[in-house]
Amino acid sequence: MLLAVGLAACQTQPATVPTATDQSGLPLHDPSQETGSWIREAEAPPTPSDYVVRLEQMQTFYDVPGEFGHALEGSVHGFESMSFILTETHPGGGPPLHTHETEEAHVLLEGSVSYVIGDKVMTVKGPYIARVPAGVPHTFLNAGDKVLRLVGVLQGPTITYEEIGKNPLLEK
Repeated sequence: MLLAVGLAACQTQPATVPTATDQSGLPLHDPSQETGSWIREAEAPPTPSDYVVRLEQMQTFYDVPGEFGHALEGSVHGFESMSFILTETHPGGGPPLHTHETEEAHVLLEGSVSYVIGDKVMTVKGPYIARVPAGVPHTFLNAGDKVLRLVGVLQGPTITYEEIGKNPLLEK
């Protein structure tokens, strides 16, 4: 699936995060969903003339297992050439394997992350900035024992996202 002009463009994903949770409070995976991902529209309207964008003005998403996030599409919030993804990723959590049409930078100030970027597999401790070239399949997994907060910076006023498959770093 390709997301351009808004993450909510995904037709196979429900509009709200499921309410059933496991013991840690994370949403349970619904086997009827291919990806185990959910997207919810922003709770408050964007104000492109403002200099500050609040989390409630961004779309939210959840990827099984344990990656919560907020997406800020630049064009909706007054940016001409940048978009952002803010994640709160729990230990053992991470997104599916995916690509973006533009390059992406991951900024992490603290934590440990395992990556697949193209054919490279690595584990990196923060602080760091990781470079993900445009069109290259990638994913990550929180390899630490604490929640990490990662910022993805994408070139362009919209976020494109094509899911390729499950996160290969997840234990079977």
